[in-house]
Amino acid sequence: MQSITVTSPGGPSALTLTEREVPVPGRGEVLVRNTAAGVNFIDVYYRNGSYPAEPPFTPGQEGAGVVAALGEGVTAFEEGARVAYASQLGAYAEYTVVPEDKLIPVPDGVDLTAAAAVTLQGLAAYYLTHETHPVAEGDTVVVLAAAGGLGRFLVQLAAARGATVIAVTSTPEKEKAAREAGAHHAIGYDGFDTAVSELTGGRGARVVYDSVGAATYRTSLSALGRRGLLALCGLSSGPVPPFDIELLRAAGSAFVTRPTMRDHVYDAETLRAAGAAVFGHLADGVLTPHLHATLPLREAAEAHRLLEGRETTGKLLLAL
Repeated sequence: MQSITVTSPGGPSALTLTEREVPVPGRGEVLVRNTAAGVNFIDVYYRNGSYPAEPPFTPGQEGAGVVAALGEGVTAFEEGARVAYASQLGAYAEYTVVPEDKLIPVPDGVDLTAAAAVTLQGLAAYYLTHETHPVAEGDTVVVLAAAGGLGRFLVQLAAARGATVIAVTSTPEKEKAAREAGAHHAIGYDGFDTAVSELTGGRGARVVYDSVGAATYRTSLSALGRRGLLALCGLSSGPVPPFDIELLRAAGSAFVTRPTMRDHVYDAETLRAAGAAVFGHLADGVLTPHLHATLPLREAAEAHRLLEGRETTGKLLLAL
């Protein structure tokens, strides 16, 4: 089979197309014949060494396809079942071995390519808006990188829960995309805390979802209202450095969190419940992924260049 391999951390050129044997699932594992794999910023973190992985490894944390073989003891799935998965290294390949407990059934009415486009970021947007901060009607929610894959889903889910959504984007084209996704207001990064204050009559935001990190966290804190929450859900500009906790007092007794998938969907039951909700929202039109491009597997490096260069609006997929 064909797969992408990283032999040492580095830039996009570290992603090389290789041929290797189709893996064999072990006990409690399932072999998935991938239809498509999602390209996400977490893949960049693994590729460049920000997140550790023992080389050589195949990157990719999100995919959807069909069960090709079962390991010993697997009972929840049969060969031919339609499945998706997230937070499992190895999606940039024609076949991926996935633990049974990490698989989510894909309903018959959901296209597998669409499933690959929503699984990881859809799950993240779901727990961020339902658990990290349960968005309520009347909340003011600020979403950074609102035209990206995760940002678009945060906008859609927050708006569906009755919030007023303020999108922060880098270009007029992305402002338009955020509005089309359901944002009530779309603003640029320059002084966005001041713009949020003006839009809210000085009250500030109930929650800011910041996937940018180092370059924006101070402004995000300033955009919060009294006892607001800063949810740091990405590091596209680099990790947030240690900071003086007194900043939280100055921001109005603010809260800050760095949520992760493993603490929100932590077993098969919670994963499949969240996955069912995400695919339900996909089927009923609440979640509508925007595909920026679908590239062949051999162009994984180009996909990373597009993602890191902020040249994308919506989701990037690798076709398998």
